[in-house]
Amino acid sequence: MWTATGQVGDEPGTQEKEESDLLVSAESLVLEKQVRQLKMANLEEEEKKIWMDNLYCEGHEKRLQNCRFDGWGIHDCSASEAAGVVCESMNKKSAKFESLKARKAVTVKSKLKTEKVKNLEVRLMGGRYPNEGRVEVRANGGQWGLICGDGWSLLEANVICQQVKKGYGSAAVQSSYFGGHPENISINGVKCTGRESNLSECSYESFGDRVSCPGRDENIAGVICASELPDLVPDEVEIERSAYLEDRQLLYLQCAMEENCLASEAYKLDKNDYGWLYEQRRLLRFTARIGNFGTTDFRPFLPKNAWQWHMCHLHYHSMEVFAHFDIINLQGQKVAEGHKASFCLEDNNCLPGTEKKYACANYGDQGISVGCSDTYLHTVDCQWVDITDLTPGIYNFKVSINPEFKVAELNYDNNAAVCNLYYNAVSVRIFNCTLQRP
Repeated sequence: MWTATGQVGDEPGTQEKEESDLLVSAESLVLEKQVRQLKMANLEEEEKKIWMDNLYCEGHEKRLQNCRFDGWGIHDCSASEAAGVVCESMNKKSAKFESLKARKAVTVKSKLKTEKVKNLEVRLMGGRYPNEGRVEVRANGGQWGLICGDGWSLLEANVICQQVKKGYGSAAVQSSYFGGHPENISINGVKCTGRESNLSECSYESFGDRVSCPGRDENIAGVICASELPDLVPDEVEIERSAYLEDRQLLYLQCAMEENCLASEAYKLDKNDYGWLYEQRRLLRFTARIGNFGTTDFRPFLPKNAWQWHMCHLHYHSMEVFAHFDIINLQGQKVAEGHKASFCLEDNNCLPGTEKKYACANYGDQGISVGCSDTYLHTVDCQWVDITDLTPGIYNFKVSINPEFKVAELNYDNNAAVCNLYYNAVSVRIFNCTLQRP
C-alpha cells in the first residue's frame, strides 16, 4: 500500500489476517474488491520510509489508519517487505488488473523436477568466502543462470546451503551484492518449505530463458551459509502447567493497550463514557519458557542501535514480534490472538556449567545462550490471550516462537507448541501439547 510519503510493512502472517488487512487497503483506495497481495519487488518504486507494521485489521475498517498497528514509523521491516495490493473495481467498465507487469495471471507451478529437469545443479559464486554468494543453477548440463530474489527467504536459503553442503541458511540476500546480471535470471517465484534436500523439490513460477524478475534490476537471490545456528524450542509442558484465567480491569492494562495486546473489542469502547476504565477483560495467562538447543547464541534481528525504547514499560524492544499466541477453532479459523514483543531476551536459567551471558539491565546485550532459557512468567504484561469474547468450547491453542523466521535457526519444525484448549466460561484447561512448525 503506497502513499505519498511511505509504505506499509509486509511481514509474514496468517492468510486470514493478511486477507483482512488487504481488504481494508483496497477499500481505503475506494476500490471494493481486493485481488491479491504483492511484495515490494512486484512494484518498481524507489525506497521510501516504512510507516506502519504489524497491522491488526478485521476487514470492515474504511481507512487503513483505523486498524491497530505498532505506531507511526515503528517497524523492523527490510525494504523487500513493503506491502502492496492490486485491487479490482466492481465497476464493469474498469479494466481488470491481474498483474502490474503483464495481463496474464501468475501461475505457481509444482516442483521443478516435474519440468523435465533430470539434474539441477546449484553453485555459489561471487562471495568473499566459499559459504556465501549469488545462487546459480544449471539444468541438464545447460547454461548457468540466476534466481530472481523476489520473495527469497531463509527457507529457500536453507535448502540451497544444505544442497551445496555448506551448512544451514544464515541469511537470504536479495541484491546484486554478490554480482550477477538480471538478464541471466532463469528462475523466479521459487518457494520452499525449508525441508527439501534439493532445489528441484521446490515450487516456482517461471523457468527457462527470458524469465522476468519484478522489482529493481539488482533483485538477485544470494545466500550466506553457516555451520552453527541457534535452535529455539518452547517448553510445552510449562504451558500446560501454568495456564489459568484472570479478570482484570482496563485501568491496569493501559500499557498493554499501547502494545496492542488486547482484543479489538477493547479498543472500541467509548473513552468518553464514565467508568470505561473499570470494564473487565478476561485473560488467558500462561508462562512461556524458551530454550536454545542450537549450536550458537540466539541474537535479536535488529542491531542494538535500532531497538525501540518504550516509556510505558521502561524497556527496549529488540524484536517487534518475538512470539504469537493464537486460539483456533476446529474449522481452522483464528478466533483470538496475542503477541509478545521481545522486550527482554536474556538468560534466566542455564544448564550446569553454562555461564549466563545476556541480561537486559542497564541497556545490556540481549539474546539466549546455548544451553540457557528465557522465561516469560504468566505475571508479565502481554503474556496472555484476551478471550473476553470467546465462546466456551474446544479449540486449538498455538504458541509460536520466532514466527516470522526473522532469525535463522537450525530447525523451524519445533518453534511452535500446538495444544488442545477446553474453555467452559469458568475455567480453562490446556493439554496434549506437541511441537510443530509455526
